[in-house]
Amino acid sequence: MSTEVRVPTLGESVTEATVATWFKKPGDTVAVDEMLCELETDKVTVEVPSPVSGVLGEIVAAEGDTVGVDALLATVAEEGNAGPEETKPRHTGAAERTEEGRDDAPVSGVDDAGGAAVDVMVPTLGESVTEATVSTWFKKVGDTVAQDEMLCELETDKVSVEVPAPASGTLTEIVAEEGATVEASGKLAVISSGSGATAAPKTETAPAANSGSDAKTGGDVEDAPSAKKLMAEKGVDASAVTGTGRDGRIMKEDVQKALAAGTTAAAAAPAAKSAPRAPSTAEDAAREERVKMTKLRQTIAKRLKESQNTAAMLTTYNEVDMTEVMALRKEYKELFEKKHGARLGFMSFFTKACCHALKEVPEVNAEIDGTDVVYKNFVHMGIAAGTPQGLVVPVIRDVDQMSFAEIELAIAEKGKRARDGKLSMAEMQGGTFTISNGGVYGSLMSSPILNPPQSGILGMHKIQDRPMVVNGEIKIRPMMYLALSYDHRIVDGKGAVTFLVRVKEALEDPRRLLMDL
Repeated sequence: MSTEVRVPTLGESVTEATVATWFKKPGDTVAVDEMLCELETDKVTVEVPSPVSGVLGEIVAAEGDTVGVDALLATVAEEGNAGPEETKPRHTGAAERTEEGRDDAPVSGVDDAGGAAVDVMVPTLGESVTEATVSTWFKKVGDTVAQDEMLCELETDKVSVEVPAPASGTLTEIVAEEGATVEASGKLAVISSGSGATAAPKTETAPAANSGSDAKTGGDVEDAPSAKKLMAEKGVDASAVTGTGRDGRIMKEDVQKALAAGTTAAAAAPAAKSAPRAPSTAEDAAREERVKMTKLRQTIAKRLKESQNTAAMLTTYNEVDMTEVMALRKEYKELFEKKHGARLGFMSFFTKACCHALKEVPEVNAEIDGTDVVYKNFVHMGIAAGTPQGLVVPVIRDVDQMSFAEIELAIAEKGKRARDGKLSMAEMQGGTFTISNGGVYGSLMSSPILNPPQSGILGMHKIQDRPMVVNGEIKIRPMMYLALSYDHRIVDGKGAVTFLVRVKEALEDPRRLLMDL
């Protein structure tokens, strides 16, 4: 029986890909989830795993071919029809399926002491994430570990990933030390589950940790076809390009980066000579601390700067009297929590008010794609959350269809997982509008930065008692400044002001939300 290998979903708006590399050839034995080939799109590189164990049959799409989503790539003859498993050696880096049916089982062997050596591999990091940094080891060489006990924590440019022990035993070798950059499916450590387990000398870990950067020079690596074509067209020498693909292979994006760097090399040279900045005195140097930016912080910096460089960002302000919302919340918060098991906060009111306003001003919920404006007939609300690692924006999907209780429960759950570093990339993608609450930190007024490709973000601020004129009389009211940053390329000033006024009206008279006014 043959199983078809097809092109997986490539991501939003991506309809085709190029077959960059086949890691297997017809007749090779493959394990379930072992990587068969690599596809390259204009946005990401996608690895295609084997759906079953068996023998690779016909390769339908050769290297360099362009294929659409769900197109047939190859066939795999399952093990029952593929002959004995021993016909070919099994790929040592593959993830196997155990008898219990668990995916991503470790690769096992026999160590020098006669025990079973189990490799600890980098887990799946998510779509478009190809590498991570080892941030913390919770165990050291020689420690005894239990199965599923946390060994280390990896940090990507989007999320933190904890790596559990695949088996019980003794940690005999750490291949990737703290601070090392590892590729997806790379090797992190070795656990010996035998009784004679001994720790490997620590000096052996250093070259292994750098194996990813040395892989290109140590073997014959085939560069991506699109990269080779671009290098030939632009006259770029492969030795001048740093490859970021598997085993150091050069991807199309690497060539583009090298070309961009080449055009600015002369201008950047003086800056490079002066970096890093030297302290003014030796005494200052002794009191300074230099810490490398985390990947998450680097990504935050990059995306925020890209937002400023791309969008025609403008901010409009208003203020809202929170009297009615606070009174409604005070009256019903105990009943609300008793019935729904969630604390009634302000975020559900603001979320509802924004959904109400987005229906009237849909361009704030839209995005630019080339020369098109894409209007969203739904609201996937991003709720910005501060964490010890930096700002993240989990997305609550179809929030316009949710009740107050569902919104509060979703915000609480996403916020907790964000602080614990447990959010997946999928939970931070696809947002159409964002709310950022700087008021929890005491901010009185600020201009939030757009979260591209979104066209609007609402900034909430501190609630502060101020004297206000109400019906000709001066009264003390709990007031909050609101700020809407928007992309002026598709949102006009009239639309932005109207949006903010509708939010203000809904919050100052929450009954308007019930009446859809």
